[in-house]
Amino acid sequence: MRRLAALTVALAVVMVAVTAAVLAGQARSDGGPYTIRAIFDDASYAVTGEDVRIAGANVGTITALGVTPQKRAAVTITIDDGRFTPFYANAHCEIRPQSLIGEEYVDCTPGTSRAARLRRISRGPGAGEYLLPVTRTSSPIDTDIVQDISTEPVRESLAVIIGELGTGLAARGSDLNAVIHRANPALGNTEKVLRILAAQNRTLAHLATSSDRVLAPLARERRHIAAFVTEANTTARASAQRAADISRTFHEFPHFLAQLRPLMADLGTLSRQGTPVMRELGASAAPLGHEFAALTPFARAARSSLINLGRAARESQANLVASEPLARELRALGRQSRPSATSLATLLSSLDSTGGIEDLMTLMYHAVGAANGFDSLGHYVRAEPITGPCSFYVRRPLAACGATYGGGRSVAARAAAASGSATTGARGLTGARGLTGARASTAIVSRAVRSASRQPATSSLGRLLTYLVGGGR
Repeated sequence: MRRLAALTVALAVVMVAVTAAVLAGQARSDGGPYTIRAIFDDASYAVTGEDVRIAGANVGTITALGVTPQKRAAVTITIDDGRFTPFYANAHCEIRPQSLIGEEYVDCTPGTSRAARLRRISRGPGAGEYLLPVTRTSSPIDTDIVQDISTEPVRESLAVIIGELGTGLAARGSDLNAVIHRANPALGNTEKVLRILAAQNRTLAHLATSSDRVLAPLARERRHIAAFVTEANTTARASAQRAADISRTFHEFPHFLAQLRPLMADLGTLSRQGTPVMRELGASAAPLGHEFAALTPFARAARSSLINLGRAARESQANLVASEPLARELRALGRQSRPSATSLATLLSSLDSTGGIEDLMTLMYHAVGAANGFDSLGHYVRAEPITGPCSFYVRRPLAACGATYGGGRSVAARAAAASGSATTGARGLTGARGLTGARASTAIVSRAVRSASRQPATSSLGRLLTYLVGGGR
């Protein structure tokens, strides 16, 4: 993951640099042509109007030729394409033959941004132009000069020149070396390469022994590598077509980074706060693994059940679809019965909270117990009629017969207790044995009232008798 992130960052930096260079070149192209005064040892047959090339592309022309006080050729070249400017101090230009009829052109490399830009001439010849010194140029050796060596006068003249040159350069070997390197830059570059290789001889030896292990897998995957190169070419063409969009993307990239900075800070805080959680999750990973492993037999056993459930669902699909009208009717019924259900819920809740359901069950129990008597005449109901001064029909209300329902005993009960009245029981409502006399009935009722008065007020029978006879203790 780290390597992928580093590769992404490096690619982004390269694209930013390329975009910046293109934009800078476009900006310079708006400011006019870029003129360079290049100094050569010999301009050969170069004339004004001939091409100036960079990497094989025509980017300008030779606009002027001159001679410096040091007897060297001053070639003024103008770069019309701003994408190839500016030139740097490590730039290089060389005059090359263009055809067999003596035409020449100037082949240049602008250099790299690691070096400083060319110095502009402030005054004197070429003022306002950029100076490319003779150490960064090389002159050609024309083929016709080389061919003339085979002719008699030229061969003898060359022998004399070489002899005199040896005498003149007897103590100037370093100057001759510099001239040779300027005449053919390849020699100087070859020397640099050889010096670098000599410093890296151990690395090269290790590379020679290890290259087989590296190249063998590449050889096996050469088809994939070729496909990668092809796809890379397609990608490059597509990227070239979207160059404007890519440039706009990198132009807006700093704003994106500015907006991304708070988010990255929040992510950093989240990662610091989430570290303990992740540590605990890591500690619980092994038990969770055991749990999931234990679930495997269950899942295997449940597979057949799920399959059967799917079959049952498929078989019952028609019935479920057919029950859809019934479901709609049930839903309509539910909507219509909502008020009744609400009232019923209120009633049941009230009965439950006040003990009404328990009292109703108790009343039903005692009612069944009161009606289960049976004798020779048939079933009879156990009843406790109340007799006393208030049991008779009168035309005017009696003050002592007012009924009370609450904490105290009723007036009738007090009067009955004071006069010694009693109650009697009847052995049935229809077909009963009847009353045996007021005196016996009064005694029976009195005993029942006294028995009820001794029972706890919280019992169901006690509450019922309290309600009926108004007894209070």
